[in-house]
Amino acid sequence: MKFVLLLPVLFLASCGPDNRTPAEKGKAGYASSNCRQCHMIAGEGGMIGPDLTFVGFRKSPEFLDLWLKNPQAWQESTKMPTFNFTDQTRANIVAYLATLRGEGYAQTKPWNGPDVKNDPAMRGSVLFSKAGCSTCHGRGGAGGFKNNNVPGGKIPALRETASTYTKDELIRKIKNGVPHPQKADVKGPEPMLAMPTWGKVLADDEIDALAAYLLTLKPTTEAGW
Repeated sequence: MKFVLLLPVLFLASCGPDNRTPAEKGKAGYASSNCRQCHMIAGEGGMIGPDLTFVGFRKSPEFLDLWLKNPQAWQESTKMPTFNFTDQTRANIVAYLATLRGEGYAQTKPWNGPDVKNDPAMRGSVLFSKAGCSTCHGRGGAGGFKNNNVPGGKIPALRETASTYTKDELIRKIKNGVPHPQKADVKGPEPMLAMPTWGKVLADDEIDALAAYLLTLKPTTEAGW
């Protein structure tokens, strides 16, 4: 008898209002879509796609929404499938991704591991990958990724860095970012992708390591992810 009386209560509880925030719903959507099979966040997940621990810092919600809607429309060579999310599900996942601004590595930073912490260039290489620099500049700085309304239509490769910048110049550029890239058409729309102000989330020694790594890059035609 008690079991029968409890059934309506349990049913009503399960059908109550969903008071989760969009970001909380998006985190659940991220999990149910098995995004972690390819992407890592805070050291957990796959390594097929880019690390997303800093994705909310380096990519705008507008771009994330555009990307999730149709990745191939932006980058034909991407390995990421089109998930055909509903507009609401996509908006929730974007809200979740926008919260990822590097805090996941606050306690354990992969670039401070014992095998790399004493080698600035190697440390910078790990940072380049984990911070997601490769999602704009290509794996190993090889370039090739699209941006709208910029000269050449692509984000610059970094393989010529050693011949075009001093280390001090690189450090300043990384720290200050390029929030407003040069437009191909001054009357056209703002480019969707811009280099963030990394000085807001990375320490001086981390930016120094990134610069040390970039200065080791050599010209190549290798394409990135």
